[in-house]
Amino acid sequence: MIIASIDIQNSKAVQLKQGKDLVLERDNITELAQEFDKYGEVAVIDLDAAMGKKSNIDTIKPLLRIAECRVGGGIRTADDAKQFVSLGAKKVIIGSAAFRKDGRFAVNKDLLQSISKAIGRERVIVAVDANKSEIFVDGWKTPTGLDLLDAAKAVEPFVGELLFTCIEREGMMQGIDFEPVIQLRETVSCLITAAGGVSNMEEIENLVSLGCDVQLGMALYTGKIKLADAFIRSLNWKKGARNDSIKPEAGSRLSIGSGSESGLLLPVIAQSIDGQVMMTGFTDETALTQTFKSGNLCFFSRTRNKIWMKGETSGNILKLLRIRADCDRDAILAIVAPHGPVCHTGAWSCFSTDRSYTLEYLHSVIAERFKNPVAGSYTATLDDKLVREKIMEEAEELCTAMSHDELVWEAADLFYFATVLLAKSGINISEVLDELDRRHKK
Repeated sequence: MIIASIDIQNSKAVQLKQGKDLVLERDNITELAQEFDKYGEVAVIDLDAAMGKKSNIDTIKPLLRIAECRVGGGIRTADDAKQFVSLGAKKVIIGSAAFRKDGRFAVNKDLLQSISKAIGRERVIVAVDANKSEIFVDGWKTPTGLDLLDAAKAVEPFVGELLFTCIEREGMMQGIDFEPVIQLRETVSCLITAAGGVSNMEEIENLVSLGCDVQLGMALYTGKIKLADAFIRSLNWKKGARNDSIKPEAGSRLSIGSGSESGLLLPVIAQSIDGQVMMTGFTDETALTQTFKSGNLCFFSRTRNKIWMKGETSGNILKLLRIRADCDRDAILAIVAPHGPVCHTGAWSCFSTDRSYTLEYLHSVIAERFKNPVAGSYTATLDDKLVREKIMEEAEELCTAMSHDELVWEAADLFYFATVLLAKSGINISEVLDELDRRHKK
């Protein structure tokens, strides 16, 4: 997986050289998170909180509901970790606190165990930031005397992942030092994300071949590496299905529409934002490049031996929202917004005749009724006063319903009118579900 980093200082996204010299800063944090999330998880690091200054939590909160984020910086207790997970963080990154215990530098196993118990080991990442194999803390300013490999082995029982940063290369754009990465990979079996100085595609391929994820910062912000290209190069094409009918001439590069350059294809599952599987197909590097360029899901057709964009003739495109590789990096999940039925038979999906009726779908139908009212639409006649009266009426009827059928009927009425109120207020149903998710994880 390719992970883009958003380091936050004074409510701005920044990039620092060696963790101290400001190189650049950006104000458009929300836009960055939305864009980065298309290609992988986003690492959101609160540099101020990490240094014991005022937290940027108000800046971070909105990001956790629009992107799949791993959050670090200033997380020092199990309650801190649990709070961020309840706000929507997929994972938390523990830094300096992992290596302080009773006023001395040591692996704080008690802290890590309490965090692991509170949010689950799979959500815990420990940052093993090292300079010449020595762990540093406090924003890479304080040496601890702890050996990188010994520390990694000690924290592994409590974490799902390690974040290794090559401090001496961080922000220098001089390439990562592979030796400690190799040693770390041979020492632990948990997931590893490598960062610090990664500056070209060859390094990404080599890190991926070691079984590591890659976190990008300076190379991304300076435009030296494009996330779309990095995602494509991070996939395990060697495990792809071979299409033996494709035999490009030596030295040639086939263009869009003429086939796969390598003859290696990976499966793609297209899934709507509300979870319904729409279709499956295959892609190659060229088709993926075209997907990112157009913003619509493209495939490689084995029968026609060409690249094609879903909906290029029918108009029923699949707008790409987010793309992810599986754990082995040899299969792809594309989260899409379908613009009409997907199957060539006219069915909503290739696996179901009808669209799944979800709360999200109900909300979209109601919102459309208000945006483009049609004659005879009851929904379009509802004003704020009337819909609030109906909610109170239906809530009372639900409370007095006794039989199974009555409860179902009255609950449906209440769901409908409550969703109408949300739509009229400009609130998406996902915001309500996010709040329920937050309460569940609190």
